[in-house]
Amino acid sequence: MTGPAPSLLIDAGNSRIKWALADGHGTIVRGGVFAHAPENEADPEWAALPAPSGAWISNVAGEAVAERLAGRIDTHWPGVPRTFVRACARQCGVINGYGIPERLGSDRWASLIGAHAAFPGEALLIATLGTATTLEALTADGRFVGGMIAPGWSLMMRSLGEHTAQLPTLAADSARILVDDAPAHWFATDTPHAIAAGSRLAQAGLIERAWRELSHAWGKTVRLVVGGGAADEVAQVLDVPHTRHDTLVLAGLALIAMQGRSGCSIEESERDVNDKET
Repeated sequence: MTGPAPSLLIDAGNSRIKWALADGHGTIVRGGVFAHAPENEADPEWAALPAPSGAWISNVAGEAVAERLAGRIDTHWPGVPRTFVRACARQCGVINGYGIPERLGSDRWASLIGAHAAFPGEALLIATLGTATTLEALTADGRFVGGMIAPGWSLMMRSLGEHTAQLPTLAADSARILVDDAPAHWFATDTPHAIAAGSRLAQAGLIERAWRELSHAWGKTVRLVVGGGAADEVAQVLDVPHTRHDTLVLAGLALIAMQGRSGCSIEESERDVNDKET
């Protein structure tokens, strides 16, 4: 890689950590995923990377993860500057509609920035299907007007097993082999299939209703953008037009890294877990 040193981008979610390396133009050139568990700290991929100019991090997974990320970065590149991103009132063409802007999750904020850049001039509904399912309404001129948060597909299935006496606890990996796209098979004849199908269609129903309500309220067709760890399963049963995009957070972090500190208050070289909803 030639030119200016790249930026290391890290999206630390509740279930996993995604990372990417972006060049001076904000183009992602390499990336990967690793788990939260401490035994996964050794990463030969990072050892082979060129030294970044800095690390730009969205962390919604808590203080312990922030500490491990800082240690992991120092192991490979001691002293490299790092920025734990937080939402603010305005950045990279996006205006934050939260009454207290910094209470919006850093992942949701970066995702909004990435989506506004990916689909300029379009009204958007952004559905991120992770541990939680989040929906964000973004106007064509970049105003985030609000969102929704619901349990994600995996969390919905797990909660049934944990809070009912006779239902099994079904994890996403197990449920993925049970799902079937044929409507005739959604009405299951065994409990695991019934849980997987019911939770899956609950996700799709929420997204479809939100998309229709937003399109009606704004008097125009809104582009639905879908991503996240459960997007494969849920997107297959959506009954409305949609666009798949799985790297909105990292794309937003790349833009934030290019902008630097201008136009937004962020915390550099310190942990910021963000007091927020997700």
